[in-house]
Amino acid sequence: MGFKPLANRVLVERQEETNTTASGIIIPDNAKEKPLQGKIKAVGPDADGIKEGDMVVFAKYSGTEITIDNIEYLILASDDILGILV
Repeated sequence: MGFKPLANRVLVERQEETNTTASGIIIPDNAKEKPLQGKIKAVGPDADGIKEGDMVVFAKYSGTEITIDNIEYLILASDDILGILV
């Protein structure tokens, strides 16, 4: 199954963060927050400046979660994207 965002929306696959701190402390999965960065998987026709494959950072409480083929994604308005990682 595919997904094509409408208007200025994008489909983002969250990128998992490391579960170990810089000092070597392991953070259990239930204590981790969901990552605030991800990879753009699909782009709506009005989402300017963003393309598939971009790594982006987005606002903490934004978007709608969706599961496609057992993979969790986030649908965001392009306005919720704070920047592109370069």
